Amino acid sequence: MLAEIRSNLHKLANGQDAAQLQRYFKTGPGEYGEGDLFIGVRVPAIRKLARQYRDTSVGIAQKLLISKIHEERLLALVLFIDHYNKADDAGKKTIYTYYLGHTHHINNWDLVDISAEKIVGAYLYERNRQPLKKLVKSSDLWERRIAIMSTLYFIRNNDFTDTLFLAEKLLKDKEDLIHKAVGWMLREVGNRDQKIEENFLKQHYQTMPRTMLRYAIEKFPEALRQQYLQSKI
Repeated sequence: MLAEIRSNLHKLANGQDAAQLQRYFKTGPGEYGEGDLFIGVRVPAIRKLARQYRDTSVGIAQKLLISKIHEERLLALVLFIDHYNKADDAGKKTIYTYYLGHTHHINNWDLVDISAEKIVGAYLYERNRQPLKKLVKSSDLWERRIAIMSTLYFIRNNDFTDTLFLAEKLLKDKEDLIHKAVGWMLREVGNRDQKIEENFLKQHYQTMPRTMLRYAIEKFPEALRQQYLQSKI
């Protein structure tokens, strides 16, 4: 089955798309996605293939996740999410544990963003969230992004405490991809309760990274947005 899935995925490959994706996901020397390999399969096609093989085993998804090919890892995560949604508590724990044990394969922002909320966030929602506090201290960019992006599940359930806690821990992070993720999550908080977001911003907006601030206030009325940008709050 694994060989069949890989064969069908590679039949969808497109050389031009592969070259474009290599550039878009910064796979060059010294870039955040250095060394990642794309074959040129777009996300809608990967999702369609995942639906075709949704009844395949978790073990197949585990083998795809450790691939050198980016699209195989993305396919694995889409399959994991489907399995997670159908699993009992033991099955959910298996997927969650495997996920956090293999974060070195979840090593670009699209892989994190498609899966962290729906696996890590979903699993920890009604459990001890201490693992997020460990991830946010990681030296690995992607583990820190997993930490903050996982809280989108909490936000969607109007639970903002962990998002704000992790956002504060990441205020001095050096990575632009973390600034964007934190700003995005703060914006999501504000979409549900702008007062809570503004309480956080008023404490930190003058010192937080500019990209983080811009993402956080993107949906604010223009006059208010300019007040934050010009430090006139």
